[in-house]
Amino acid sequence: MDIQSLVLAFLAFTGAFIAALWLALVIWTFRDMRSRSRDIFAQILAALVVAVLNLPGLLIYLMLRPKETLAEAYERSLEEEALLQGIEEVERCAGCGSRVRADYLVCPSCNTKLKKGCRSCGRALNLRWNVCPYCGTPQISSAGHARAQPTEAMEPMQRTAKRRDEAGDAPVEPLEATQRMARRREEGGEAPVEAA
Repeated sequence: MDIQSLVLAFLAFTGAFIAALWLALVIWTFRDMRSRSRDIFAQILAALVVAVLNLPGLLIYLMLRPKETLAEAYERSLEEEALLQGIEEVERCAGCGSRVRADYLVCPSCNTKLKKGCRSCGRALNLRWNVCPYCGTPQISSAGHARAQPTEAMEPMQRTAKRRDEAGDAPVEPLEATQRMARRREEGGEAPVEAA
């Protein structure tokens, strides 16, 4: 073997290595850009820059490529969402554990009483509060409220029944009397008495 054939073999090997390196850089650039962007035009353009300019093209690509991959961006957005959910005070029903909004009086899933409505302004209040923080109206305690309801609800029905007996009219069904009483209170500006 003469020197010329050795030089040619070395040059052929070096050329093949450089061609393989060039092809590997183009493929790596395309795959890297595909993991960082969904835009097919940007993926092809990045691969072409490296294909045409070789190592200087790779340096240009490394300077201009997006900082994070799509997977990293997705993970970051999930973390941010989890943090935001942790910051927001999520209320849950004590009965069934389902999510409820802050202004719910009753759980829509299991009908557990969550809050009570203010007698004056109607806003949702914690069951333990004795005064409405929105309008300052004193609230009846839950034990007193439960005892007061039947007498408040029964008095108008008893008066109606007494009037009917005195007039000699037919007795009124309790449901009908309750509905009339609720209409009268709404018309008169009074809030209807809640059922226990």
